[in-house]
Amino acid sequence: MAYDEEKTTEQLNDEADIAADYLEGLLDIVDYEGDIEMGIRNHRPTVQIVADDDEDIKNLIGRDGEVVDALQLLTRLAVQQKTGDRSRLILDVDGYLKKRRQHLRDIALDVIDEVRETGEPVNLKPMNSFERKVVHDLVREEGMKSRSHGEEPHRYVTIYLKAKPNPEDLDDEDIDEVDEVDEVDDVAVDAPDDRED
Repeated sequence: MAYDEEKTTEQLNDEADIAADYLEGLLDIVDYEGDIEMGIRNHRPTVQIVADDDEDIKNLIGRDGEVVDALQLLTRLAVQQKTGDRSRLILDVDGYLKKRRQHLRDIALDVIDEVRETGEPVNLKPMNSFERKVVHDLVREEGMKSRSHGEEPHRYVTIYLKAKPNPEDLDDEDIDEVDEVDEVDDVAVDAPDDRED
């Protein structure tokens, strides 16, 4: 991520322009009508394809977003070929990512509730890096922990409770002080491990 933050707004806009040209060429090949919208979000170039024909849109998204994921990868490669730099461009088709993000949040919140009730870690099904990041961010917001495991394309997230100090090992005077220190240590030390993507 630090690498992307070194890119200027002009470089990010150039990446979005290259991506838009590439995608327009692909839409022409498959004879789909669609508008291309470009921008920058979270210091990453973004491109969205919006089509009038619902059937075209379904074909560009694919089952579980497989086609849009493939299009994003191809578009990033096209940008890299032109610029010589790796791109972290985000491609969306007709708001699919927003809908997917909300669906993932709903699933993750259900699992977070389950983990809170049982105290036991829960593994989610394999997800791509975008999906895992959505889950990791939400888990951190909810004050819990998560970790990615496995190899692509079978990489998955485990959600679990943060470790708590054993109160029997502490003097009554030290409990509040240690809780505060542990809270800071969890954020400072464990945050990079929470997102291994």
